[in-house]
Amino acid sequence: MVINMARRRKVCYSGVGGQAVLEGVMMKNKDRYAVAVRKPNGEIDVEISNYQGILEDSKVKKIPFIRGVFNFVDSLILGMKALNHSADFYEEEEEETKFDKALNKITKGRGEEVMSTFVTLLSIVLAVGIFIVLPYFISAKLQEHFNIMNDSLIAIIEGVLRITIFLLYVVGISAMKDIRRVYMYHGAEHKCINCIEHGYELTLRNAKRSSRLHKRCGTSFLFFVMFVSIILFFFIRVDNTLLKVLLRIALMPVVAGISFEIIRLAGRSDNIFVQILSAPGMLIQRMTTKEPDEKMLEVAIASVEAVFDWKQYLKDNFDKDVDADTDEE
Repeated sequence: MVINMARRRKVCYSGVGGQAVLEGVMMKNKDRYAVAVRKPNGEIDVEISNYQGILEDSKVKKIPFIRGVFNFVDSLILGMKALNHSADFYEEEEEETKFDKALNKITKGRGEEVMSTFVTLLSIVLAVGIFIVLPYFISAKLQEHFNIMNDSLIAIIEGVLRITIFLLYVVGISAMKDIRRVYMYHGAEHKCINCIEHGYELTLRNAKRSSRLHKRCGTSFLFFVMFVSIILFFFIRVDNTLLKVLLRIALMPVVAGISFEIIRLAGRSDNIFVQILSAPGMLIQRMTTKEPDEKMLEVAIASVEAVFDWKQYLKDNFDKDVDADTDEE
């Protein structure tokens, strides 16, 4: 049974974030990140590195609403790097194809990096097409078929379709065995962060008892993207179809920037307004996270400990000396 630790202790923002990868967890703290992976032989491999992100030293990245766009791009880049690293442990040995050789020759040995960038960009294009453009065209067809003259009603229908497609996507991929295991590691990631942010020692027992839902989750961010887009697109009043589509795509950085500020607020506050605002995203997380087993939690703990001094964090924020008090209830 999961204990609601929020009722027993205050919640304190740690700054640690992460992502589930193939048979592992990536955790990031400031510019440092670690990818912990359970290898096929059962051992845990931990790779530690630094990632400063694009325009790291620029003051632009500190401007509210604008910083969210850069944060989103950085998350995509780092997430792909971590995912590729974890996949390397489970890829079957294959002979290098002519295409691979040609690509490596053209890119001077950076073929894998180029392909990773291409896949990331393709994923963004597909996401925009499926979750932004497709709902618009479906709503436009409905408007034409049923002769709906109310533009506000059509905007609402488009928004409902967008959220429905997103939920169907989440439910659909959760049926895949490999994705289900990723969702379990996703739960392990959240449990470890919740454990320390509620003032508990990061032990296997305490992590296991923590919640698998977290307000700063990427799933909640995506829900806010859907919700904010409904509000912004509601005010688009142009007749040209192409212009409507282009405006929706052009506004996506604005949507991402606003959504980032909301998720940032949610991660630093625990008042009733934030809890209500976070409720839909937390509900969707019940589909994108699953209860992990102990071996998965061990991987997540290893990833946290590689980049974060949780003992010092507990001492600074909860006045708890872990070395002097190891009996955690």
